[in-house]
Order: sequence, then structure tokens, then C-alpha cells
Amino acid sequence: MISDTPATAAQSMDRMYRRQRHVYDFTRKYYLLGRDRLIARLDAGPGMRVLEIGCGTARNLIATARRYPGIRCYGVDVSNEMLASARANVMRAGVGHCVMVAQGDATRVNPKALFGHGKFERVMISYSLSMIPEWQAALDHALTLVAPLGELHIVDFGRQEGLPVWCRTTLRRWLTLFEVTPRDDLVARIGIASVRHGAEAIVERPYRGYAQYAVVTLPPLIAAAETVPSAAA
Repeated sequence: MISDTPATAAQSMDRMYRRQRHVYDFTRKYYLLGRDRLIARLDAGPGMRVLEIGCGTARNLIATARRYPGIRCYGVDVSNEMLASARANVMRAGVGHCVMVAQGDATRVNPKALFGHGKFERVMISYSLSMIPEWQAALDHALTLVAPLGELHIVDFGRQEGLPVWCRTTLRRWLTLFEVTPRDDLVARIGIASVRHGAEAIVERPYRGYAQYAVVTLPPLIAAAETVPSAAA
């Protein structure tokens, strides 16, 4: 099995998702707001490579592959249980020719070893940073995987500043049951990381602050460039 993940992290997530993975997509669609908004804004052209960190059941990868013909999609997740669902979903959706998933730790994953590609024109992280203990390291590492002039797209829980206090309090207490912690300082951390990489960041807080959405665009010479593959590659 392809893997780039410490055993302890994988085992912890496998315990959590062993049963949840079977109802994950049905239950999460009601409160993981902004995922389709992120996919719509990827604007991925033919031949581009898209990487999702924390791909879960491959729901986003499948939707992305269907929306943007001619691209290649790759996903990594720490949980083998989730990846079992992901692989089955990819095959069922008929996109196995352009979607590949593998096990990997968001803080250290080496996609070159897993997929043969080290840089991606689009990288997305959807509601995963709030579940990764070392989320700052995951964010920093994700930026190293973005190709020059490429984009990192992030959506996750926000501060909920536009919602009633009782709603915010109830939501956060409920999220702790699933070991989810909204990253209230995500915007600040994105700013710091963007400066370090010479990148430009745009941040929004849709749904009255329920979510936070960010796009980080890298400059032309952030790293050794990989050419964008042709659609026939």
C-alpha cells in the first residue's frame, strides 16, 4: 500500500472513521458549507493537476474531476478507512482514469513519491485544518506543493461572528465530539505564511462568518517550476 503517514496518526483517524465513513457524505453536507463554492472557484484548465489534502471520501475530488474535464486529481488522507471509501467512490463515479488517492500525513506528505508529481497548479484543503493537530505545519507544507502562479484554496469553520452567541456556542461544543477545533487564527497564519512565500492572499468569511475561505496565489518564482502537463499527458 502507498503510504507516507506515521502509524499512530493513521490508527487514530481509522478508529474515528471506521463506522462514520459510511454516512460521512450524507451527514456532512448539511454543515460543511462552502465546499462547492471552493470547487467552482478553482477554475482549473485542461492539463492542470489538482491536489486535495485531507480528501476523505473523495467527494470533492470527484466533483472537481467532473466539473473540469482534462485535469488530473490527486488526494491524500491520513485514514485508510476513509481511503477505502474514497477508492470505491472514485470507481463508482467512473473517474478512476483521472483521480488517484493515497495515504499521507498533511504535515509531511511527499506527493512526488506517491504520485510522481511534486507541484500542483491547484491545492485545496476543505474542512481538514480544523482536524489536524499540527495544522500550522500542514498549512506551511501545503504551500510548498503549489506550483509557481498556482493557488492554494482553503475552506474551514470560521469564527461565526455573524451568528447568535447560542448558535456559535452550541456548534463548537458539538464539533468537539468529533475532535474538530475551528482555527480562529487561521487568517493571521495565512498572512504570515503568504509573506514568507511571497504570495498574495484573499480571505472571505461567507455565511455570516460560519466559514472562512481563502485563496493564496504564489508568485512566478516561488520554487523550481514544473511545466503544466498537456491535456494528453
